[in-house]
Amino acid sequence: MARLAQTAGLTDVQQEILSTVRDFVDKEIIPVATELEHRDEYPQAIVDGLRELGLFGLMIPEEYGGLGESLLTYALCVEEIARGWMSVSGIINTHFIVAYMLKQHGTQEQKEHFLPRMAAGDIRGAFSMSEPGLGSDVSAITSKAVKDGDEYVLNGQKMWLTNGGTSSLVAVLVRSDEGHPEGTAPHKSMTTFLVEKEPGFGEVRPGLTIPGKIDKMGYKGVDTTELIMDGLRIPADRVLGGVTGRGFYQMMDGVEVGRVNVAARGCGVAQRAFELGVRYAQQRHTFGKPIAQHQAIQFKLAEMATKVEAAHAMMVNAARKKDSGERNDLEAGMAKYLASEYCKEVVEDAFRIHGGYGFSKEYEIERLYREAPMLLIGEGTAEIQKMIIGRRLLEEYRFQG
Repeated sequence: MARLAQTAGLTDVQQEILSTVRDFVDKEIIPVATELEHRDEYPQAIVDGLRELGLFGLMIPEEYGGLGESLLTYALCVEEIARGWMSVSGIINTHFIVAYMLKQHGTQEQKEHFLPRMAAGDIRGAFSMSEPGLGSDVSAITSKAVKDGDEYVLNGQKMWLTNGGTSSLVAVLVRSDEGHPEGTAPHKSMTTFLVEKEPGFGEVRPGLTIPGKIDKMGYKGVDTTELIMDGLRIPADRVLGGVTGRGFYQMMDGVEVGRVNVAARGCGVAQRAFELGVRYAQQRHTFGKPIAQHQAIQFKLAEMATKVEAAHAMMVNAARKKDSGERNDLEAGMAKYLASEYCKEVVEDAFRIHGGYGFSKEYEIERLYREAPMLLIGEGTAEIQKMIIGRRLLEEYRFQG
């Protein structure tokens, strides 16, 4: 076996795409990732390169200028990019979720207006559900849209927007009680709005402010922001799908495929951690021989490689299930849960193999050690995934007695 996490049954086109992305990662991302991350610098040159490769339109249909590829192809590309630097995969992933939501739920006019420019990378996407007091309880959203003639007026504060500053299109989930009588379930009175804005920080359009980047432990380079709406006016034709009250379902559909891609990110980071660990174990000598020849280290490497393989297999299964048109929330939840937990464990084992040097910013594993925890909470915590998995299992294994 030349390397871990190989995927059987890929077409020649898929293999060519992955080979191109892998070469780009090895040549353009890995050599500069740690330096850019330490400076918390947006990787503009890398993003421009991915744009030239067509990755911003990978899953957008060919009729709108994209490549029309599958979720599996996309997830495998994300895995490769995250192997180089997880922050770059985040830039792509949030854009992809918005494009997917438009493809699945947008009106024809919305698709024709946004998707060709998103495929070209001229429009960059971000999406926004969370709020400062929200956490995992999406039904507790307080941001609100009120109908005013042919427009809606949006007010409220959103949190944790990846690409919040660099994006020019944000899919924002808010409450919209118009047309929904009092007592309607919260998830049936939410609407997704397509908010166009100028990239940057400060007031990016009247009534909309992006205060600035949130300083984070890891996941640097990519801009994570708040979003403040104060009398933001949005035309009615920018309601995703043209009908209010469907926003919760639209967002959950986007997050479901997002979970496959978070799993792919976990797989990519874990692969890189294994690569670093197995290389260092063959270079570092103790007691007269490379530490890779000590049984304790070999056991650790064996466990790490097995976890990388298992997470990759579950991620691939979840992507293929979605591509087949079947419901995949169970598989996506399992893949996201396992891949993020295994990623954390593989990174920590690679950190331990490095010993004291792993604590030095000179070594790449230090960056991975700070990045892995984000995957434990992004696109739903482990606890949320367990709730999804448990409920679906009870549906599938309902006892009749």
